[in-house]
This record gives sequence, C-alpha cells and structure tokens, in this order.
Amino acid sequence: MKIYVVYNYGQYNHLIHRTLRDLGVETKLIDNTTPIEELKDLDGIVLGGGPFLDRTGNCEEYVKELDIPILGICLGHQLIAKVFGGEVGKGNVGGYAEVEIRIIEDDEIFEGLPRVLKVWASHADEVKKLPESLKVLAESDVCKIEALKHKSNPIYGVQWHPEVYHTKRGVDFYKNFIEICKK
Repeated sequence: MKIYVVYNYGQYNHLIHRTLRDLGVETKLIDNTTPIEELKDLDGIVLGGGPFLDRTGNCEEYVKELDIPILGICLGHQLIAKVFGGEVGKGNVGGYAEVEIRIIEDDEIFEGLPRVLKVWASHADEVKKLPESLKVLAESDVCKIEALKHKSNPIYGVQWHPEVYHTKRGVDFYKNFIEICKK
C-alpha cells in the first residue's frame, strides 16, 4: 500500500504523512511540482492543505489525470471543487477552531463514524458552490460544504484536518481512506 502526501505548504502536511506512516502505509511527503509520471504506481494520494490556492503546482493535473483515490484536505478540498468547476471564496468564520460537522450522506469514507463529529478546521476560505459532478457528504453551521465526493470517482475532500489531535476519530477517517485505496 503506497499513498503519497502532496505538500502544499500547509502546517499540518507533516502530520498527515506521519498519520499514514503510523497506520502502516508506505508514504512520502512530495513537492506539489512532482511530475505526474512519478505518481502512476500509487494506491492513493492526499492533497495537503496550504495557504494559497494559486500555489498548488501540479495538483490540478493530479486530480484530472490520476486514476487512483484522491483525498483533499482543506486547501486540497477546495482545489478539487475548483478543478471540477466549483467556486471557492472567503468563509464567514476565519482561523482554526473546533467545528461540529454533520454527515448528511452515507459513504464508505465515514464507515463506522458517528453522524456528528467534532473536528478542527479553518474556514478562512471554503467551497461555496459545487459543480454537478460533485456531491456534499457533510455540513456544519459554519459551512454548507464540509465534505464532498465525486459522483463517479473515488475523489474526496474535507474542509477539516483529520490528522490533528483536536479532530475526533480522525485516525479512523484515514483508515477508511486506506481501505478505499485497497480496492
């Protein structure tokens, strides 16, 4: 099992890498300008968070062309929505804080998790509108699109950070993504 984490200059990218490593996954933190040819033999990829939607290197190409499960975290989530024609804008609440999210559609990425979760998230920027090819999986009082999924491909995004201590059941969330990558 090999899942790489794309470094988008976010403060938690190393934690994503460590979480996957601790779960027994062969993983590597890679630059977002890594040529797509070097990623063809992966079982999955995580698009890490970061501060700038315009500094995501080859991530748009990864989303469009890789035929493997993809998980976008925070900025990665926003990038996925943008690639498929969605809109990203400023959130009403900025800064990192605990947020209670509600799972509104069952999906294997949430297998075994409660319908309501306390997570750690920043909403300085967020997905404002989804294109037809994506659907909402979770929402909160702060943001209507806390989690998304492509309707026909194993491409997921979450606004929050499952890898941080403050997110309840975050390790279980990553375990579910690993299971998706095994298929």
